[in-house]
Amino acid sequence: MSTGEDPRDEPLGRVFLCRVIEPGDEAGGRWVREFGVGEVVRRLREGAPALPGVSETRWAGLVARARRAEPERDLAVAARAGARFVGPGDAEWPGQLDDLGDARPLGLWVRGRPSLRMWALRSVAVVGARACTEYGTHVAATLAGGLAERGWVVVSGGAYGIDGAAHRGALAARGATVAVLACGVDRPYPRGHAALISRIAEQGLVVGELPPGDHPTPSRFILRNRVIAALTRGTVVVEAACRSGSLATARAAGRLGRFTMGVPGPVTSALSAGVHELLRGEAALVTDAAEVVELVGDMGELAPPRKGPVLPRDLLQPSARAVLAALPGSRAATVEEIALGTPTTRDEAIARLYELRALGYVERHGDGWKLTRQAVMSVRTGRAPC
Repeated sequence: MSTGEDPRDEPLGRVFLCRVIEPGDEAGGRWVREFGVGEVVRRLREGAPALPGVSETRWAGLVARARRAEPERDLAVAARAGARFVGPGDAEWPGQLDDLGDARPLGLWVRGRPSLRMWALRSVAVVGARACTEYGTHVAATLAGGLAERGWVVVSGGAYGIDGAAHRGALAARGATVAVLACGVDRPYPRGHAALISRIAEQGLVVGELPPGDHPTPSRFILRNRVIAALTRGTVVVEAACRSGSLATARAAGRLGRFTMGVPGPVTSALSAGVHELLRGEAALVTDAAEVVELVGDMGELAPPRKGPVLPRDLLQPSARAVLAALPGSRAATVEEIALGTPTTRDEAIARLYELRALGYVERHGDGWKLTRQAVMSVRTGRAPC
């Protein structure tokens, strides 16, 4: 490690530990909690006897990493990329991450101008499959756009598929979005999303636990998901197969007491099978941004009730509807036949028939009554007969 500011100073010490300890390492988190950042840094730098909870082999690997750690250099590289380091206790630190306990990040690298703490207070995660369908892409973008228009921050992982669609939906609505990466924030991954992640950094925030230059691994993707879950008020899964990593985000959200939500898909689609399994458990079914906000938002932020269209015949009096229903669809009927089909008196049937004729539903055919052509069409289309 280069000379300079003493790494036992907590902020610099946390930068040092980010280079040494893997994200989500609960043993490392416990050391920091029990011994303090400075003491853990000192023992790693000096190659002292192993701290509790790890084998000698594992400890030797951490000490070897510590010899190569250069926190001042990491801070300089981050600054050139427009990133800053935010640790627990800083004004920008989102307090909800503390719910992770010893798995809490040692700190976060943040690119972008807004305050991570303020944005996280009103945020929702939208995640799902990388190999998604057009349906999933459309739903994710629409959902994220609707949340952004309502003043919510959309958080996702910056990956292909649902994640990318969610980010683009929020950006298209000129809203706020946060990408939580499983690599250094100066090295966007996947490469195909470099332009998207750069745009997110300009309009929103790009966040990661790993120091500058670090690359993603399968385990780091899974561990990244706990940050997405803890950072937000709830997680929506749009499309996910039974082994999708996005389900880990939803399960982490459930363990943390956050809302878990799923958007249903076709029951024949393997890419929705994981979501449907969530919905069979504790997850809530949602279909649009209003329903998401009803769950995660403040009291009174209710989604509008869903009702079918009101048809013109629904506005008729019950007795008139009964007479209308008694008329055959393809021929004329006598008053006596109509009265028997209701059942009602002949005089009442005549009164209702004249009322229906004035409204354009029926017409006289000699001694009989018949539905008008417009009335038959209104049954099929829901439009008024005239």
